[in-house]
Amino acid sequence: MKQPQALVVRGGWDGHQPYEATELFIPYLKDNGYDVRVEQSPKIYADAGYMAGVDLVMQCMTMSTIEKDEFAGLRAAIENGTGLAGWHGGIADSYRNTSDYLQLIGGQFACHPGKHPDACVGEQSDNYVPYTVNMLPAAAEHPITKGIKDFDLLTEQYWVLADDYIDVLATTTQTVREWDPWNREVTSPAIWTRQWGKGRIFVATPGHRVEILQDTNVRTIIERGLLWASRSNWESLAAEPSLGSTSRVSAGFRTSNSWRWPTWT
Repeated sequence: MKQPQALVVRGGWDGHQPYEATELFIPYLKDNGYDVRVEQSPKIYADAGYMAGVDLVMQCMTMSTIEKDEFAGLRAAIENGTGLAGWHGGIADSYRNTSDYLQLIGGQFACHPGKHPDACVGEQSDNYVPYTVNMLPAAAEHPITKGIKDFDLLTEQYWVLADDYIDVLATTTQTVREWDPWNREVTSPAIWTRQWGKGRIFVATPGHRVEILQDTNVRTIIERGLLWASRSNWESLAAEPSLGSTSRVSAGFRTSNSWRWPTWT
């Protein structure tokens, strides 16, 4: 049996600790049988021959840029079955100058409303607020989130602009505080998946720094999401007779009506 191949692409803004954050999960991939290659830029995505054999891309690349041939290579690999997984700005705030990447991921970081201006001191902690990650009904039986209940964090709360092709497992709601310019609560996806061609995409927005990634719930969700997205995992599951159909429902995806954008009256 072929050893599964994982590619780790890390870099971009240092504030998200791309080295330390990915090092937290590389041993987990190796323990699950992956051969792991690490790259410091998206240049490797342009190598079509190599990418064809990659089962999983774990990306932690906040902001930064990607060239046309690099993005084309990444998208082609996903469409042919390579999985893409990541967290926070390393996947949901990458390559802002490439709108096709934003379409591929399905959700884009917009902002993280922080503390009252009078409480800010010019540090990253200015944007740390208490909030809840709310699991949706679809999460109860999904392999990424099964058994995980709503949980609280004190960190950046991502306001995400998203489309309705993502399969949302959890959300988070921005409240309205006396100094906020919006006048009703705003619910954003916090954990989602996406099917793109033959490939699976997994995104979790918590994960600003290593201490958040070490939260039991966050770490469990990301570890499961990595394996769920990997081609080697879903191909082996699809081959099991007990699965029968490889439809979205039988493979553990949400049904299409499990989540909708809030309607306001």
